[in-house]
Amino acid sequence: MNKKQLSERDICTKYITPALAQAGWDIATQVREEFPLTKGRIIVRGKLHTRAKHKRVDYVLFYKPNIPIAIIEAKDNNHTVGDGMQQALGYADMLQVPFVFSSNGDGFLFHNKIALDGIVERELALHEFPTAETLWQGWAQHRGLNDQQKALVTQDYFSDGSDKSPRYYQLLAINKTIEAIARGRNRILLVMATGTGKTFTAFQIIWRLWKSKAKKRILFLADRSILVDQTMTNDFKPFGSAITKIRKRQANKSYEIYLSLYQAATGNEEERNIYKQFSPDFFDLIIIDECHRGSAAADSAWREILEYFTSATQIGLTATPKETKEVSNIDYFGDPIYTYSLRQGIDDGFFCSL
Repeated sequence: MNKKQLSERDICTKYITPALAQAGWDIATQVREEFPLTKGRIIVRGKLHTRAKHKRVDYVLFYKPNIPIAIIEAKDNNHTVGDGMQQALGYADMLQVPFVFSSNGDGFLFHNKIALDGIVERELALHEFPTAETLWQGWAQHRGLNDQQKALVTQDYFSDGSDKSPRYYQLLAINKTIEAIARGRNRILLVMATGTGKTFTAFQIIWRLWKSKAKKRILFLADRSILVDQTMTNDFKPFGSAITKIRKRQANKSYEIYLSLYQAATGNEEERNIYKQFSPDFFDLIIIDECHRGSAAADSAWREILEYFTSATQIGLTATPKETKEVSNIDYFGDPIYTYSLRQGIDDGFFCSL
């Protein structure tokens, strides 16, 4: 067989994937080929529209499902082993993974962004590809994670049984939030444009914290009744009998996940403040959807609830954080740990520029 005559896909099938299998990677659960990152920017010309080229990674390697750790960019054998590296580094920046590889089927060029041994880039033979555990332990050491923190940041996502993965920016938002909480951060701000799936992102954060028992009683606050109802019947449906909606200002304390319209939890009269039926340490976690509409203002109803449950970890979700002399999301939550803007969404092709 003349390797020079093989296509890029042939190189993947005959050389790269077998090298991963030999290194102990589970091809079914840890290896995703042709992983889509973007859909391609929508280009509108009059009544017609086309898409720019989308970005798709030859391989994304996951320590566990939805915990990406490495990128591989493949080229055919008419290229050198390192010809795919610059492209791979761009993809790695998007996914924020530390380990980057390129290959032409002869071996691998390995770029180690954290370089614990001081060697940033070196060539590896096909049989020298590192194991998933080697890469993960190197990353965990670099991040300074102890065993308890590692257990939380690798907690399983909810899966409906399909192999569908969250979009890359959702993975980043979810994983960064879980790691921040594992490290003990209690005030977190996520800035994600409208339509990017903030509620789904919140669900996966809650699911992983709840399943790990890191957070046992959780309150999700929204500002519109329809959002609470849709959240309960759609994204949050997998919580089943553990979830309830706060109704008629009655606090049933036998549930674990609570959804509430923030207006339903507060009132002008002391006896109408349902949240005070709960003890200040009842909730471990509070997530505030569209937090720019209320919680940022020091005298707002949401801010009152947050300060009552001050010991809880609190996550603010917003598309447009408020920063004025009177109102500040950042003053309360701190700088966003992740931002995905409308402009990024348009550039990636998830939204259309009007």
